[in-house]
Amino acid sequence: MDGPPIKPSESKNAAEERPEPAPDLEGPADVSEDSAKDATFEFKGHAHAAAKVKTFPQEPGVYLMKDAAGVVIYVGKAKNLRNRAGSYFLKAAAEDARTADWIGDIADIDYVQCESEVDALLMESRLIKDIQPRNNKDLKDDKTFPYLMITTREEFPRIEVTREPKTSGVKLYGPFTSAGALRGAIQVMQRIFKFRTCTLDISESDEKWKWFRPCLLASIDQCTAPCNFRISKEDYRRDIKRLQTFLEGGKTRLMNEMKAEMAAASKELDFERAAVLRDEIKMLERLSERGELDTHAQPEVFYIDPKKGLTGLKKVLQLSETPRIIEGVDIAHLGGNETVASLVQFIDGLPFKPGYRRYKIQDVKGVDDFRSIYEVVSRRFRRLSDAGDPFPDILLIDGGKGQLSAAMAAFRDQEISPPTVISLAKRDEEIFRPGNPEPLRLSKNAFALRLLQYVRDESHRFAQHYHHILRNKSTFER
Repeated sequence: MDGPPIKPSESKNAAEERPEPAPDLEGPADVSEDSAKDATFEFKGHAHAAAKVKTFPQEPGVYLMKDAAGVVIYVGKAKNLRNRAGSYFLKAAAEDARTADWIGDIADIDYVQCESEVDALLMESRLIKDIQPRNNKDLKDDKTFPYLMITTREEFPRIEVTREPKTSGVKLYGPFTSAGALRGAIQVMQRIFKFRTCTLDISESDEKWKWFRPCLLASIDQCTAPCNFRISKEDYRRDIKRLQTFLEGGKTRLMNEMKAEMAAASKELDFERAAVLRDEIKMLERLSERGELDTHAQPEVFYIDPKKGLTGLKKVLQLSETPRIIEGVDIAHLGGNETVASLVQFIDGLPFKPGYRRYKIQDVKGVDDFRSIYEVVSRRFRRLSDAGDPFPDILLIDGGKGQLSAAMAAFRDQEISPPTVISLAKRDEEIFRPGNPEPLRLSKNAFALRLLQYVRDESHRFAQHYHHILRNKSTFER
């Protein structure tokens, strides 16, 4: 395992450090001398750990709680080691049902500093799997926790987050403590290793893939697009092997191998390959700067099955193919004067935070949702069209017939062929479609409706967040 060694415990041997019982120790009259010694040691051990944690760095890493015998009883990750580990020694931790039963067993604490939150997330998973601390028992035993799964038997392996891991034909990493943090880490790693996360069944011998149009991940350089044969099977598998080395803690070894390969490519005058390796090495070196999981972490919504939601949308919207990319637009107003818009992006039924956009409405005075939607749709799709970037499969507008008509007017006036455009009216959760006077009404339990609600609610949350930022800025500047 790469990274700094675990800091040695400052505690002495428990037998050497065990103090004499305090003369005013409270307890029943028949408490034995050994019991009194144990109780006093536990108190002093806990105090020792509480004092020790104050010396921890304010950097990402993993902390290891130990009992009086030096056995690791809990492993956790932290963005800030001192703050996170220190929270276990506050009164609230002793009263929290999740920690109250074992918090008093802490007699010592150590840490492993990591370069980034992503490194800490991966190291936490490896340590839990290796050590199996008794207070992480749910995580190491329960398969409902998320795993990172690599499909090894496919010609072009893909990466997937799953709570139901397969037992063959895959390489599993985990379990992890948070599916949202894991998805955020995958988005960070995808910028470096450029692997695919789609479910396409790609075969190098099938010529049809030469004419397949890659999704937007290829456009933003987060996938090498094996679906369009932009990368060979051998080169793609080499990238997956690098990802596996990184996931298994071999970051230093991986970087050394890549630097040697870059030097060899330069020597052979393969400067294009050398430049690609140079950029990947720089991204690995700067992982601490781009590894903030707060930016990339995805919200957990347990009642939505993304795959079933997308399949349902294909059916109810009568699409020729299962949609992959959905964008949602919402409008928010600042005190009736300033209007802002949000655009959120979902890929394969899950939020894709790097694709989120915010807009300050420029050409609309006062409150006018229709004209605001017209403006943001015009600006968004004019830019995509001019850049030759792919459109989403579905554009979801928050609202009813009026908002949908405003969006379609934007496409008409920009002379741009629209993708599938729909609106979702919150009052009765009705779906409106262009050219259909009657709304589409789905069962409240339909996976398709739940997915659309998820996109709509996320766009509303993101718009309100921007609204609050501007409102606070306005208040501050008065």
